[in-house]
Amino acid sequence: MQYIFGPVPSRRLGLSLGISPIPGKTCNYSCVYCQLGPTDNLSNKRVLFFPPEAILAELEETLAKKPAFDVATIVGEGEPTLYLGLGDLIQGIKARVQKPVALITNGALASDPQVRKEMALADIVLISLDGYDQASFKKINRPLGRIDFDQVYAGLRTFSQEYRGQLWLEIMLLAENSDRASLEKFARLLKEVKYQRLYLNTPVRPPAEAYVQPLGPQEMQEAVQVLGGISIDLLLSQGFHSEIPDHYQAILSIIGRHPMNQYEIESFLAGRGCPAAGPVLARLDRDPAVEVLEYQGYTTYRIKAKKG
Repeated sequence: MQYIFGPVPSRRLGLSLGISPIPGKTCNYSCVYCQLGPTDNLSNKRVLFFPPEAILAELEETLAKKPAFDVATIVGEGEPTLYLGLGDLIQGIKARVQKPVALITNGALASDPQVRKEMALADIVLISLDGYDQASFKKINRPLGRIDFDQVYAGLRTFSQEYRGQLWLEIMLLAENSDRASLEKFARLLKEVKYQRLYLNTPVRPPAEAYVQPLGPQEMQEAVQVLGGISIDLLLSQGFHSEIPDHYQAILSIIGRHPMNQYEIESFLAGRGCPAAGPVLARLDRDPAVEVLEYQGYTTYRIKAKKG
């Protein structure tokens, strides 16, 4: 499958059937915490990377197998609002799926009225807000070129006032944006935004930059008290799924989109009736196409970025 993946577990959405309309690692940010590593293709131009018909045909092929999932989620290995056919894609998905359609976005293009119009077609929109001013925005999200925080925030605020679906916000908390003064700045910004849920997250998988460290339980609790959000800093996800019969190839198909740690792999294999995870993990350790990362005492596997 080129465009459809999963279902994979989402700590916010349940079991998510992923739909990716953009090439890998294409984004207008290169966030320091990104679990996929640094952005390969930094761009802020909307492009019709793939025909909507091709994506929807693959979705129909997947749905014919009757997979169990809670939500169809438009999410790429980058920023999905860069896909020029987003509106047509959302409408096509909703015509085929009797489940909510979610869009996960960094919100960088929400200042564009046309992008807001297309985003509003989704039942659930999840937008990240990791900085509270231009300096923190540049330090954490590392946006392309002249993308301006005030403009991004104004787009988020406008979208929140126009949108009639479920708007969920997420703040990725790091040492750089979680001190008391930073939390109070976030609190002031949030007062101007209409949203239904606020998720507070911290990295649980190896980030793009090795210096990034997750918050501890006490720090996260303080953030919850100040911002009133929901902490989702849980490590182990359940529910990975693949139709590929071969255990090893099934894992490769998942980690090409969504990194897995050793416990998730063991749980996944056990659910498929694989008698021993050890040989599979050893093979992953040796595979030159697989990146093996140690972070916070866990071993995480993801497919290496293609060069050139």
